[in-house]
Amino acid sequence: MGARLALAFALAVTAGPGAAAPKPPTRLFTDDAPIHIALKGALARIAATPAPARTAYPATLSLISPTAEQHAVQLSPRGLARRTKTVCTFPPLRVEFTAKPADTSLFERQHRLKLTTYCRVTAGHQQHVLLEYAAYRLYNILSPISLRARLATVDYVDQDGRGTITRTGFFAEDPGDAAKRNGLFEVKIIARVAPSAIDATAEARAAMFEYMIGNLDWSMRGVHAGESCCHNFKLLGATANAQSGLIPVPYDFDYSGLVNAPYAVPPEGIPVPSVRVRRYRGYCIHNAQALAVAAEFRTKRGELMAVLSTTPGLDEDRRRKASAYLDDFFSDIATDADVTKRLLKTCIN
Repeated sequence: MGARLALAFALAVTAGPGAAAPKPPTRLFTDDAPIHIALKGALARIAATPAPARTAYPATLSLISPTAEQHAVQLSPRGLARRTKTVCTFPPLRVEFTAKPADTSLFERQHRLKLTTYCRVTAGHQQHVLLEYAAYRLYNILSPISLRARLATVDYVDQDGRGTITRTGFFAEDPGDAAKRNGLFEVKIIARVAPSAIDATAEARAAMFEYMIGNLDWSMRGVHAGESCCHNFKLLGATANAQSGLIPVPYDFDYSGLVNAPYAVPPEGIPVPSVRVRRYRGYCIHNAQALAVAAEFRTKRGELMAVLSTTPGLDEDRRRKASAYLDDFFSDIATDADVTKRLLKTCIN
């Protein structure tokens, strides 16, 4: 934690007089120990809500361990693809607290949280959830300017009497909270972002990470009409209106080759046969920084590989296959010559 806070302080100092002082992380994301919660509400109706509607329903969130507490919340479905019944039977959720949690609560300073839920009830789908959780932890090792995640056992209790389902899920840190603990601001831009506006080293690191986990479902620049940039990335800056030095923060990794979810397919227009096939999509103007961050990755190989062996509930077969997938990545970046030959040739202008 000391190193993280030191970096955040350095960022705040160098950003100038408009910068914010770093804040400590929220209590929910100061620990990696799994928690146990129960969600009670109209879960069947939430699951049946057609995309893209995000109808919210009143519900109760009960913390079972490490301590007992209860909160009134609003639950709404998130996402698009995972709300297709042929893909998943239950959607990811947005959990919104209707009253401010007490300062003593595990959920202090939380207002709205994303909860990654089960897609289907099978054990195999639980492994996909755990691998996506592991992807967040991998990026935490590479940069403190990243979203933390908290693993949870979740009891889904349908208030209409359809029974209880218990499955593994995880909460993802709010980007605004990640910005605050790094002395930064979340920057919302409704426009296409120029690569030159993005911090070169941060962009190269994020693009290298996405290559490592085999994720193609993202854009640091693109934007759909009327929506804030970007796709599966948030931008942080020294001020809320920053136009340069933007730091991209990735999230949502279920379409990655590391997770290898059965519904994951490569994005249209990217010529690879499956999500397990990597393709580098960093910006060519940052190729020098890509070589530098590849060296960073090599020095952190042990820490990164250890994430898989310390992910609770990940079975040995999945851990072995995921480790082999990361080993292939490290072969790709073994030397600067390998990075140039295998990655940088597909960089984006």
